[in-house]
Amino acid sequence: MDMNAFSLKGKIAWITGASYGIGFAIAEAYAAAGATIVFNDINQELVDKGLKAYAEKGIGAKGYVCDVTNEEAVQELVKKIEAEVGVIDILVNNAGIIRRIPMIEMSAAEFRKVIDVDLNAPFICSKAVIPSMIKKGHGKIINICSMMSELGRETVSAYAAAKGGLKMLTRNICSEYGEHNIQCNGIGPGYIATPQTAPLRERQPDGSRHPFDQFIIAKTPAARWGNPEDLQGPAVFLASDASNFVNGHILYVDGGILAYIGKQP
Repeated sequence: MDMNAFSLKGKIAWITGASYGIGFAIAEAYAAAGATIVFNDINQELVDKGLKAYAEKGIGAKGYVCDVTNEEAVQELVKKIEAEVGVIDILVNNAGIIRRIPMIEMSAAEFRKVIDVDLNAPFICSKAVIPSMIKKGHGKIINICSMMSELGRETVSAYAAAKGGLKMLTRNICSEYGEHNIQCNGIGPGYIATPQTAPLRERQPDGSRHPFDQFIIAKTPAARWGNPEDLQGPAVFLASDASNFVNGHILYVDGGILAYIGKQP
């Protein structure tokens, strides 16, 4: 096998919401594989934070302010990236939000906001890059889905609905544009140790694990939380020529949670 198939040399990768966290980890892996990194975030403060973090890693990323739920702004951003950097070869729809609110307490406006960021935005961004990918003759779109693409949990009705929809959008982009050598796949992270989940992993005053931490460890065959680095190999694979005949697939990186019924009490 030619291991150069995993190289991203000469490719331009746009990762949305990649100032930190999972998006940053994916971008870091892409840069190591040879890609040119472009990212956006919702405001200048986050973009500046991201640019500083990339610079500290020796990565010359290009950062832009853009609200990915604004179709006109996204179309303008893609034109700007094409003019300043080049045609986008790889799009990672990473930007997302979650609102943990019981369904009967959640307003329709709150529900719509989650759907807008987690489902409508990937549609908008994908729609913006596909025409140039068709002209170029290839493209990779990777949607950051979730285990909530398959499972439900209390308080995450909007998030689960959005991620379930994103799973099907992934399959439909594959169905519509696979003949143009465009592969659209998803990554479904399990529970990942990030600054956002840090409070759920803090030790209690008596030294015991946080109840949610105990729950996740018990439900994960790997018996640990994932790290952002655990997503890097799958993300590079799905962005590279090594996955050219993989399309419409959701790759769950969850330590085995979805395969596991759990221990008997």
